[in-house]
Amino acid sequence: MPVNLQKGQKVSLTKGNPGLSKVVVGLGWDVNVFDTGGDFDLDAAAFLLTDSGKVSKSEDFVYYGNLSHPSGSVVHQGDNLTGAGEGDDEQIKINLSMVPADITKIAFTVTIYEAETRRQNFGQVSNAFIRIYNEETGEELLRYDLGEDFSIETAAVFGELYKNGNEWKFNAIGSGYQGGLAALCANYGVDVE
Repeated sequence: MPVNLQKGQKVSLTKGNPGLSKVVVGLGWDVNVFDTGGDFDLDAAAFLLTDSGKVSKSEDFVYYGNLSHPSGSVVHQGDNLTGAGEGDDEQIKINLSMVPADITKIAFTVTIYEAETRRQNFGQVSNAFIRIYNEETGEELLRYDLGEDFSIETAAVFGELYKNGNEWKFNAIGSGYQGGLAALCANYGVDVE
């Protein structure tokens, strides 16, 4: 039975699941019926952060332009251009046992591609969620539905996995940002060309 989280809630992923190492982070959303004159393309990403709350190098940012972390611990399953259909729209596989020792947190974000040009924002997106399941058994471990109505934001931090001693925990964040991917990159210390 998966744990359904509320904003700000934290839960241990590994405490009740000894030996858990391979998980899949699924992110999903539906686009409202508003016609903005363009398709919505939402993009999931993972930022691998050190104790400073920043990336230590640009490869610590895993997204559609860099699908795999050099360590092999975080692998993006590819860009979904429409978000159509049920279930996860994009997935990121995590091997907790391979995450480099200096990485203490992995933040999961979703941004709207070319949001300013297309005049789109998260107010036009519904049923957004993040869930984590055991890759080996398919068992869903936790789920967080973003009930918030972001009216003007073009980027959102859905949640983060973080190390607490020998445990991996998940924090349901649900905070929005204006300025899209560039704002998130600035926040997490990624240099953007």
